[in-house]
Amino acid sequence: MKAFRVLILTLAAAMFTASLAAAGTATPRIDRREARQHVRIHQGVHSGQLTRGEARSLRAGQRHIHRMECRAKANGKVTARERMRINRAQNRQSRHIWRMKHNGANRRGR
Repeated sequence: MKAFRVLILTLAAAMFTASLAAAGTATPRIDRREARQHVRIHQGVHSGQLTRGEARSLRAGQRHIHRMECRAKANGKVTARERMRINRAQNRQSRHIWRMKHNGANRRGR
């Protein structure tokens, strides 16, 4: 139940932050995917599939993608090329999350 609350609060915070930041340029798909990937990292930490170092690395990757999005929005228009670059970065990050969650290293020694 507690994990469900954290999930809901995380998604709500991400959508609220995204709505404020995207006043002139809307990137709802990017924002939703960013929130889902954040939840996957949180679930990996909670379940013990991710070590602290792995989680730190994945969060740094998420911050990098978020900064890419902010730079794309800076001029008031997110171009198709910028969306494509962000999507590719999110694809890479998704693979990193999966690999780290399934690499056999775990926090609780399971």
